[in-house]
Amino acid sequence: MTEHIAKMIAHTLLKPEATKEQIIRLCHEAKRHGFASVCINPTWVKTAAHELSGTDVLVCTVIGFPLGATTSETKAFETNNAIENGAREVDMVINIGALKSGDVELVERDIRAVVEAAAGKALVKVIIETSLLSDEEKVRACQLAVKAGAGYVKTSTGFSGGGATVEDVALMRRTVGDKAGVKASGGIRDRETAEAMIEAGATRIGTSSGVAIISGQTGGADY
Repeated sequence: MTEHIAKMIAHTLLKPEATKEQIIRLCHEAKRHGFASVCINPTWVKTAAHELSGTDVLVCTVIGFPLGATTSETKAFETNNAIENGAREVDMVINIGALKSGDVELVERDIRAVVEAAAGKALVKVIIETSLLSDEEKVRACQLAVKAGAGYVKTSTGFSGGGATVEDVALMRRTVGDKAGVKASGGIRDRETAEAMIEAGATRIGTSSGVAIISGQTGGADY
């Protein structure tokens, strides 16, 4: 079971004060424990790609992070740049304000810009930021992500005061069915919580407590 969970973990370090030494340590931990990926800010993609070269651990980075309020063109540029630097997964934040304004066409177009930039080169996950949305908005965001061709929907950035809940993961899974993966992220610090998320339908776990989780301990980080 430990190995099964490890293969679902995106070993994450997104703090703005993260140092190169910490990023390298994150990569070494991911290799040692067989995690699915490391999830880091774009400035560290080249470093991580170098450290993880020749391994099965993927480099994941974030786009339009953490607010989602950059333009679609900016997100597409970020995506292209990240892929050139070695990213194989990109987690983009939707235009939350547009969704809450009812501008679903803009939200879909925004997601599609990243999907098209990443086509054939990187898996796209769409962060919908559940803590800021009503259930109806969560469903709509997931529907738009699938319609735009994204491979995953993801609960949270970890920077907006709320993380993954079992209820949200279950709702997202019901909405996307088998058309997309579901990544639970934010506040997952122990194995019990990780297993509950997987039971609810998560196929990837974003956490900075990956080592603690597979060791049967509790991590102290917020993300």
